[in-house]
Amino acid sequence: MAAPPGNQFWLQRSSHGRKPKFESAEDLWDACCQYFQWVEDNPLYEDGLVTFQGTAKHEPLAKMRAMTVTGLCIFLDISRQTWDEYRDREGFGDITSRADDIIRTQKFEGASAGLLNPNIIARDLGLSEKQELTGKDGNPIGHRVELVIVDPET
Repeated sequence: MAAPPGNQFWLQRSSHGRKPKFESAEDLWDACCQYFQWVEDNPLYEDGLVTFQGTAKHEPLAKMRAMTVTGLCIFLDISRQTWDEYRDREGFGDITSRADDIIRTQKFEGASAGLLNPNIIARDLGLSEKQELTGKDGNPIGHRVELVIVDPET
């Protein structure tokens, strides 16, 4: 059933759009801290073979879980787009920047200590060692092409 012509029922709403999940920056920060604690409390496990006095048995070995912004968003039950929108909201920029910095630092330090795979983390963080090869005086490296003509009659 269509609304009657000229209706303005929409004016009766007290607000427009969905209510934000986090009303204040402090609420968002508290939720981020809960994610950081969850990561610490829930390591990943690797099956390790432990040998003691000639007896071997399988034991779970706790491994560091890397924090990620994607993991944070899943934990907060928000999309990455919503996270980016919080970054742009007044009063929330400091919180999102601090959370991004904590996540980046945790990954960097974990990889530096050998607790996380350094190659994967370096790629994720955009760290790479680039070498630019140049020729004489910084010019591009030249390639010498030699043309050999073969006489089919010889």
